[in-house]
Amino acid sequence: VQLQASGGGLVQAGGSLRLSCAASTRTFTGRDLGWFRQAPGKERESVAAISWNGGMTYYEGSVEGRFTISRDNAKNTAYLQMNSLKPDDTALYYCASSSRMFSTVLSKQADLYGYWGQGTLVTVSS
Repeated sequence: VQLQASGGGLVQAGGSLRLSCAASTRTFTGRDLGWFRQAPGKERESVAAISWNGGMTYYEGSVEGRFTISRDNAKNTAYLQMNSLKPDDTALYYCASSSRMFSTVLSKQADLYGYWGQGTLVTVSS
């Protein structure tokens, strides 16, 4: 497994969860890191992304202001802090690292990510 996502669980609406994504040096260093999610019956969507050096971030509109993406390059680990969770946030969350290295443009689309974790389930009850 090249990336390992963890931290999912069941939480009530309004609650918080922190997802972690642990990776190897080969699949983490110099690569953008993205979080994606797929809800039952829906297509996979991008949630957030962070550049290889942490200098650029991106958030999908519905999570902006509630989710925070970060990374610790010394630990080869990225995080997604999710606050004010809503039932619509229920999904399988995946972390992925970009195929490109040391890019000056933040990778946002899924097809720019070549390394994927197995997913962690987040369920938000109303």
